[in-house]
Amino acid sequence: GAKYVKDGFNIPFETLLGFGGDKVPDIDLNFSGEYQAKAHRHTFELFGESHVFRAGTIGTVAEKTAFGYVKKYLDERGMHVTRAEENRLAQGCTGVKRTTGQHPGGMVVIPQDREIYDFCPVQHPADDPNTDIVTTHFEYHSMESNILKLDMLGHDDPSMIRMLEDLTGMDAKTIPLDDPDTMSLFKSSKALGFENDKILGPTGAVAIPEFGTSFVRGMLLDTQPEQFDILVRLSGFSHGTDVWLGNAKDLIVEQGIPVGQAIGCRDDIMIFLISCGMPEKRSFKIMESVRKGRGLPDGAEEEMKAAGVPDWYIESCKKIKYLFPKAHAVAYVMMAFRIAWFKAHEPLAFYAAYFSIRAKAFDATCMCWGMDTALAKMREIQAKEKGASAVEQDMLTTLEVVYEFYLRGFTFAHVDLYASHATLFQVDKEKKALIPPFTAIPGLGETAAWSIMEQREGKRFISIEEFSAACPKVSKTHIEQLKAAGALDGMPDTSQMNLFDGF
Repeated sequence: GAKYVKDGFNIPFETLLGFGGDKVPDIDLNFSGEYQAKAHRHTFELFGESHVFRAGTIGTVAEKTAFGYVKKYLDERGMHVTRAEENRLAQGCTGVKRTTGQHPGGMVVIPQDREIYDFCPVQHPADDPNTDIVTTHFEYHSMESNILKLDMLGHDDPSMIRMLEDLTGMDAKTIPLDDPDTMSLFKSSKALGFENDKILGPTGAVAIPEFGTSFVRGMLLDTQPEQFDILVRLSGFSHGTDVWLGNAKDLIVEQGIPVGQAIGCRDDIMIFLISCGMPEKRSFKIMESVRKGRGLPDGAEEEMKAAGVPDWYIESCKKIKYLFPKAHAVAYVMMAFRIAWFKAHEPLAFYAAYFSIRAKAFDATCMCWGMDTALAKMREIQAKEKGASAVEQDMLTTLEVVYEFYLRGFTFAHVDLYASHATLFQVDKEKKALIPPFTAIPGLGETAAWSIMEQREGKRFISIEEFSAACPKVSKTHIEQLKAAGALDGMPDTSQMNLFDGF
């Protein structure tokens, strides 16, 4: 015999199309952000330019903007009105069409025997007739039940998996989805070489996509997952609305209901009701009603009770406002698990990919100088509590990963004029270190970084003066930043030699 690939997740095809093909499917595809434009072009080639259109969006006036309009209108005319009248006027402006745009990944596909004008007019977004982009005139929500929409969105995970494959030579698709070391990270950090750290907590889930936030790490503590299927449920809990807090969490923690029985994804309801002996079509209709937040259809509660469905399950259905599709959850968890495998087995590659692609606000000045400097910066941001800016909050998330990186015995080398990449972290296996890219220096943008990479090809600069002349896009400020980061260590300021230096 041979080992199973284990790629079945009990996702009935009917969830997508209904039992009589009576449901319009919603197809979402996630591509690497770098590849997204290519995927869009392929769709146009596949169905034909005249049969694929970008989904139009309508930008409306927000509440705050409406108040601004009202204030300006009254000031210009020297009018004074009561606060209530200001509110009334602002309410009238809120939600009015202001501009048109395009959905970042939405494409509308027209059947081959029809044309777009059978469904709606088309237009150039934002009233700009010179753009090549043509979108549907109506917002796609108004047509989604009559026409196929593809969502082709950019996502970090595929970019990260590609970088991990390039760094290690490992084919991510061959990673077993039941690898014990990887699975253990969702319960404990023991496989990473430390346990119960006071900053990172008991799990090893920091920096694992979908599972790294403090909210989901709390969920991992409550559920102690040991199977892939439970991770899929947790993804459903975290993406749904009113599915975990005040619902599944109470059932699992207080009533002792097994995690595998709680409702996590929309498919769970249909599969469970059919297993209780309820008719397939009715089970599907109940699932559809619950997932949209409409509660149970008329008569469903009595039918469920008659089929032996427990009361807690029925009450749980009534609370749900939105349920995540299982296929979507499985796709996310498969990617997260594959990335987690690298965290357990190829750690340097994992951190290189994380810091290159996912880390926001990476700052070499406080992250590359040892654990103590990183911890001091963490405490400084934490002391601000709610006063911390959005950039500082992003930095705090990245600092947590930097701290774990040091905790596992790894280090950062200095930014190196000849070894650093423009935007990606490089791995130095011998020294158990990562070499930060030029963009890890705050204020040094991609244009300057790529310029350094181009100009250093086949050269050794003998002075900062020569380096500056070769890279016109690198400003004096950039040079000071490179000095501070240690990238220009040992390089004299000028190329002029002093005759008396040797004496």
